[in-house]
Amino acid sequence: MAGQFVTEVNDVDFEQQVLKSETPVLVDFWATWCGPCRALAPVVDQVAGEYEGKIKVMKMDVDRNAATPGRYGIRGIPALLLFKDGKVAEQIVGYVPKDTIDKTIGKVLA
Repeated sequence: MAGQFVTEVNDVDFEQQVLKSETPVLVDFWATWCGPCRALAPVVDQVAGEYEGKIKVMKMDVDRNAATPGRYGIRGIPALLLFKDGKVAEQIVGYVPKDTIDKTIGKVLA
């Protein structure tokens, strides 16, 4: 369920794709059964296109990957974690409007 500029990430390649990334990474923790996750998906796709080259945008299915969501205390989805230099820089939980995501990314890119 990833868009053109969004990549799927899993427990196995999370460290390489996210924690060791040179650029900030926005990870969307989601599940297929989650209505708000499906509603947020086009917003995440739009953000990925707009910030291409500045940040990487990835999605992680919490039903197929338990270790990573557990490590970061993901209890509610959708959850967006923005990683910079291998650490969580910002976190957004629940469905939010695009401008909230833009402001959060702006803080990390500043």
